[in-house]
Amino acid sequence: MDKRNALRAGAVSATVTLMMLLSSPAMALTRDDGDDPGSGLSIGQTIGLYVLIPIAAFAIIAALAGMPYGKGKKK
Repeated sequence: MDKRNALRAGAVSATVTLMMLLSSPAMALTRDDGDDPGSGLSIGQTIGLYVLIPIAAFAIIAALAGMPYGKGKKK
């Protein structure tokens, strides 16, 4: 029975892989009716959006998490 299950799993995996390859975005080269792409990002905008902003957000959150809270030490 294990051999039969392995064969079935292989067939399902092969079918799913084939379907994923056949429905890839590379086949969507024609424009749709509502498709209105904007202009591309420059290198500076891309680096700022995907590198600098996440680093700044991490630094701000880390600084806020590291701040002491409460009214201070009680005497």
